[in-house]
Amino acid sequence: MITVTTEATATSGTLKRLADEGVSIWLDDLSRRRIESGNLAELVADKNVVGVTTNPSIFQAAIGSGEGYEEQLADLAVRGVTVDEAVRMMTTADVRAAADILRPVYDATGGRDGRVSIEVDPRLAHHTAATIAEAKQLAWLVDRPNVMIKIPATKAGLPAITEVIGQGISVNVTLIFSLERYREVMDAYLSGLEKAAAQGLDLSGIHSVASFFVSRVDSEIDKRLTGIGTDEALALKGRAALANARLAYEAYEDGFGSADNSTREGARWTALAGAKANKQRPLWASTGVKDPAYKSTLYVDELVAPGTVNTMPEATLNATADHGEITGDTVTGGYAQARADLAAVEGLGISYDEVVTRLEDEGVAKFEVAWQDLLKAVAKSLGSKGADAA
Repeated sequence: MITVTTEATATSGTLKRLADEGVSIWLDDLSRRRIESGNLAELVADKNVVGVTTNPSIFQAAIGSGEGYEEQLADLAVRGVTVDEAVRMMTTADVRAAADILRPVYDATGGRDGRVSIEVDPRLAHHTAATIAEAKQLAWLVDRPNVMIKIPATKAGLPAITEVIGQGISVNVTLIFSLERYREVMDAYLSGLEKAAAQGLDLSGIHSVASFFVSRVDSEIDKRLTGIGTDEALALKGRAALANARLAYEAYEDGFGSADNSTREGARWTALAGAKANKQRPLWASTGVKDPAYKSTLYVDELVAPGTVNTMPEATLNATADHGEITGDTVTGGYAQARADLAAVEGLGISYDEVVTRLEDEGVAKFEVAWQDLLKAVAKSLGSKGADAA
């Protein structure tokens, strides 16, 4: 449900403090109603929102209801388009409109923010060539410089990231759960930049974020800790996701921090930075808490670090504005504790590798189910609209 911003919820000091700490606030939601009601523009004006992310589940909820899409659905039905084409016409129209609303932010930040992300068809997550083709098609359909194409960080997605970045298309890498996979994502991005440079493209116009999923890690590990049930296990609940994210930021600092020509990675980034390439910023995704026992702003307050993005559902955005506690950097001083927390979880017999592999597989599957549900809902609507037209 959309909450319309009023004077009582206008520009929040907490959200401004978060932005001042170097965290870009993006909204993890989009719908036709949010666009046409002026709500998105209000969030940009009043709540420091400087970007938007979407995913198959978000579009399934928005378009599946049909609200705001009636006229376009009727036109698509009359044209006799396929269900897949109808879905792409509706989703890209929403992203295009959102990109226009955020264009002033994009211009003011030199392309760093003002971004709107749209994901490739989740059914292509394990198909490299099809993902590349879909990414190019989406960029062409949206036709806005501030669009980001979301590509999942599957094994098949990694070479697709390199190829798409190499063609000068900005990418939001999604569904990252493991530290090892995150390092592979950073490598894929650097390889893409090198490919773009070899083709003479302007690297300063290529941007990327790496979406590291947070709350789902706690959901899976907490469930296992509860099953163990010892005091030691229960004391670790709610700590694994933050530890994982903090160590991801440490990896980001290693990959994109101060130039260090003593390593191959450092030398690569030094050369690219000299060509005005942009760092691939970590983006904290899945930041709405799943466990009601946790503070609603846990994954915002505890993941404050410069050069990051936090994409929030509106409920988390409002909670942060209302009672978030922004006290400065809550990431870089916690690496040793983060390693200790993950080691303690492993010591109880919970395999980190098994957990993150399961979460990646489930993440891809959930998005595919949401996409299939969206296709079914649109097929039903097209059928009824077509019958009405006849």
